[in-house]
Amino acid sequence: MNKRKIFNDPVHGFITIPHELIFDIIEHPYFQRLRRIKQLGLSDYVYPGAIHTRFHHALGAFHLMRKALSILKIKGHKITEEEELGACIAILLHDIGHGPFSHTLEMSLLSKVHHEHISKIYMDKLNIHFKGKLSLAIEIFQGTYKKKFLHQLVSSQLDVDRLDYLTRDSFFSGVNEGSISYERIIEMMNVHAGNLVIEQKGIYSIENFIVARRLMYWQVYLHKTVLCVEQMVVKAIERARFLINQGEKLDASPALSYFLKNTVSLNDFEKNEKALKYYSELDDFDIFSAFKYWKHSNDKVLKTLCEAILDRKLFKIEIGNDPFPEGRLKALNQKAMKKLKLTEEEAGYLVFSDSTSNYAYNPTENHINILTNTGEVIDIAKASDQLNISVLSVVVTKYYVFYPKGLEP
Repeated sequence: MNKRKIFNDPVHGFITIPHELIFDIIEHPYFQRLRRIKQLGLSDYVYPGAIHTRFHHALGAFHLMRKALSILKIKGHKITEEEELGACIAILLHDIGHGPFSHTLEMSLLSKVHHEHISKIYMDKLNIHFKGKLSLAIEIFQGTYKKKFLHQLVSSQLDVDRLDYLTRDSFFSGVNEGSISYERIIEMMNVHAGNLVIEQKGIYSIENFIVARRLMYWQVYLHKTVLCVEQMVVKAIERARFLINQGEKLDASPALSYFLKNTVSLNDFEKNEKALKYYSELDDFDIFSAFKYWKHSNDKVLKTLCEAILDRKLFKIEIGNDPFPEGRLKALNQKAMKKLKLTEEEAGYLVFSDSTSNYAYNPTENHINILTNTGEVIDIAKASDQLNISVLSVVVTKYYVFYPKGLEP
C-alpha cells in the first residue's frame, strides 16, 4: 500500500506525508477522532467560518515542523533522521488529548485532568502499539531529550503549534488582525547554545506575532459571546450530571454517559482501560446529540439551556474590569427564580459569573530570544524598540456575568 500521501490544506497548500509511520499514526482511530473536534470550540457562534478541526491544525503544525527542521539543517545544525521523525510525531500528537469543543469542557467532564496529560497517555499507548517507535517523540514532547530546541519547537512561546493556530484561526474566522508572517519567522529561526532563537532581522515579524496573538485572544478566543455559549454548555453538562446522580435517566451516547456518571481523574485514565476507551470515542457530536435529546427534558433548567444553545438564543452578557458585587448577582438570581419559577439552586445554573485572564507575552519563562548580529542573545522584551513589550506582558483580567435575557433592570 502506498503510504506517501498528500493532503491539500487550504492554509499551507500541499502537505506531504514523508514516512510510513506518520501515515499509520494519522490512520489510527485516536488521531482520526480529531476530525470530530473543532479547533475553536464554539467560536463559530460568532465567526461562522471557524469550523476547522484539531485534525486540520495537527497536520498544519506537522507541516511547519518539517519546514523549521529543514531550515535549521540548512543552517548547519545536525538533526538526524530519527530526531526529525521524533519531532514530527511529537507535534502531530501534541493535541491528541483534547476533548469535545477543545478547551470548553476540559475541567467539566474530567476531574482536574488537562489535555496534555491525556495526550501523553495516548502517546504511551501508541508507543506500545507501534513497538517502541514513538519513544524519542515522547522524550521530545516532554522536554527530556538532550536537544532542547526540538521541544521548544513543539512547546514554547514561539513554537510551530502557535504559528499554525494563529494563521489557521485567522484564516477561518476571517479576523485579519491575527495574520502573521509565519514563513519569515521560520526562515529566521536558528539555534544558539542548544536553544531556539530568532535572528535579529526577524525581530519585526516577532513583534507582529505578539501583537497578533493578543488581538486574536480578545477578539476570537476570549470573545464575550464565545465565553457565554461555552459557559452555557458547561452548565448544561453540570446540570445533566446532577440529574443523573439523582437517579434520572438521560439519553446520551455510551461515551458521554460514562463521563456523566463517573468522576474521572488522571489516575483513572492511567489504570482504567475503560476510561481511555470511552474518551477515545468522545467528541463534539456526542455533546450536541445529547442536547437534542435533553431539550425535551422535563427539567426546566436543562431544557432551557439546551434549547438556548441549539437555537442560539444566548444569555445576556455584562463585562467589567472588576468582580461583580454579590448583591448584583443575588438580585439577578432572585429575578430568575421569580420569572422562571425556579429554586435558588436551579437559578444558579442560569445566572453565573466568570473571569478570564490573558497576556500576550510572558517574559519570566520560555523567552523568545533574539540572536543579534554580534552574537548576543537578548529577550524580545529588551530587544524590541518598536513595542512596549512590558505592557503586552501584563496580565489582563476581565469579569463577566451571564443571565437569561429579560432579567435586566
